Amino acid sequence: MIGDVLATSILFKSLRNKYPQAELHYIINSHTFPVIENNPFIDKIIFITPEIDNSKWGFYQFLRSIRKEKYEIVIDVYSKFSSNLITLFSNAKNKISYHKKYTSFIYNNNIKRLKHSENNASLAIENRLKLLKPLQIEFSNISPKIYLTNKEIQDSQEFLESYNIELDKPLYMISVLGSNENKTYPLEYIATLIDEIAKVEDSQIIFNYLPKQQLDAKKVYDFCKSKTQKHILFKVFGKDLRTFLAITHHCTALIGNEGGAINMAKALQIPTFTIFSPYLNKQNWFGESEAKKHVAVHLSDFINYNEKDISKANENPTAFYLKFKPEFIIPQLNLFLTNEL
Repeated sequence: MIGDVLATSILFKSLRNKYPQAELHYIINSHTFPVIENNPFIDKIIFITPEIDNSKWGFYQFLRSIRKEKYEIVIDVYSKFSSNLITLFSNAKNKISYHKKYTSFIYNNNIKRLKHSENNASLAIENRLKLLKPLQIEFSNISPKIYLTNKEIQDSQEFLESYNIELDKPLYMISVLGSNENKTYPLEYIATLIDEIAKVEDSQIIFNYLPKQQLDAKKVYDFCKSKTQKHILFKVFGKDLRTFLAITHHCTALIGNEGGAINMAKALQIPTFTIFSPYLNKQNWFGESEAKKHVAVHLSDFINYNEKDISKANENPTAFYLKFKPEFIIPQLNLFLTNEL
């Protein structure tokens, strides 16, 4: 997933700082490339394409190509069957991954995941950096970063201005939909939050959604008050991932469902307001150290909640989402909007 690839990219800066002469390669799914394009700490990117992913023979040929690289060290962050095979075929002397009983024989170093933050960062960050400990690299709170070109920034500015968007006035991007229904705040609820955002003087609002989500995004627009709709430029969105990133660069803040868009905005140093699904653990993707610039809300912030509730929410997220009333969120949202202005 894009958020995972972006989060893992922090390892390269730490590795480069400790071992400046090392050659560093990153194996990723090809569709995730835009979030690490131009990263100065990565020497070579190796793609797993859909053709490789969907063909046993293609994947076998890929494994053979990995062996030819003659890696000395492999860090397996994915820790799934396919990456287990890649690690085995690499024939590297030092193999590092997360501890699992049934795969521990593959790796020289099996690292136990943290269940609670030790350094006020998200668990996504802390557990990744923990994989570097066998290489004598201590924790340093590094955040993912996306590298845009000056041309991309200029082109996106001209694109936004062609829709009469004024970049000296507040521009809010709303992540109106999650990657799936279980990670999507109820559409009428998020429309209520957008009504609140539209109260900001001179506010301009654009939606972030995938082309296949357009009908649901339009439902959110329709749920908004008519005076709110005047602030929304519904047809303004990135046609591809790099365009989306360049547009996000110009936004005052990104607000909405937890997911890749939020993580990408953070990597562009854009303030974010995140709504977590009730079945997710907020600690996994939000750390206390982020609280100066970012805000995240979870149902457990407002009602009594325990691990059994998370399990129940996983089975029936809709029922728990309906408890997550906009009235809970609006005070923190308004404070966030005030602070960012």
